[in-house]
Amino acid sequence: MASERQARLADRIRVVLAERLEKGLRDPRLGFVTITDVKVTGDLQHASVFYTVMGSDEDREASAAALKSATGMLRSELGKHLNTRLTPSLEFIPDAIPENAGHIADLLREARERDEAVAGLASTATYAGDADPYLKPREVDEEA
Repeated sequence: MASERQARLADRIRVVLAERLEKGLRDPRLGFVTITDVKVTGDLQHASVFYTVMGSDEDREASAAALKSATGMLRSELGKHLNTRLTPSLEFIPDAIPENAGHIADLLREARERDEAVAGLASTATYAGDADPYLKPREVDEEA
C-alpha cells in the first residue's frame, strides 16, 4: 500500500516540478532541464529528483547551482500543490542517462567493428583438415 502511495506522490512531484521549470525560474544559469525520475522515501519525507540538462558541462554545472539555490522556492511550490500533511524535502541529483547512453553506443560500435572483422576472416577461411571431417559408414563390397 505504501509503495502505491509513494509512486503517486513521486509522479505528482515530477509533474509539478516540470510545470514550474517550464514556466521558468528567472535564473539565467538554468538551462534546458528535464526531470527524468523522482524517488520518494517510505515515510514520504524526502524526494530525490533526477534530472538531465542538455548542453555542455558548464551548462550542467550552472543548472545544478540554479536548482540548488531554487530548492526552497520549489519546495514551497510543491506544498501549494500537494495534499499532504508534510512537504517532502528535495534533493536534485543529475541523472547519468546521457553518459550511459554514450557508453552503450560506443560498446555497440566496437561490437559491430569486431563482428565485421570476424566476418572478413570467415569469408577467406579454409578448412584445417578435410572438407568433410565426419566419419561415414563404410560401403561393403558384396563381391568380397
